Amino acid sequence: MSQKERVLQHLQEHKTLDPLQAWVKLGVYRLSARVHDLRGDGHTIDMTRKKVTNRHGEEFHVAEYRLDV
Repeated sequence: MSQKERVLQHLQEHKTLDPLQAWVKLGVYRLSARVHDLRGDGHTIDMTRKKVTNRHGEEFHVAEYRLDV
């Protein structure tokens, strides 16, 4: 199964995916590139920003992708 297929399957089953989840669960380091590929295949994938806190207590925003079905 390709990275693109794993990302699509995860979005279909779990609704959302962020870069850390993609790396840990799917082995996908460049999530935005795979989302770009899926959009090129005709899938509608929305992106929002979510706030996360790292282990040093610093807050920042990451992309969170959702398949529009």
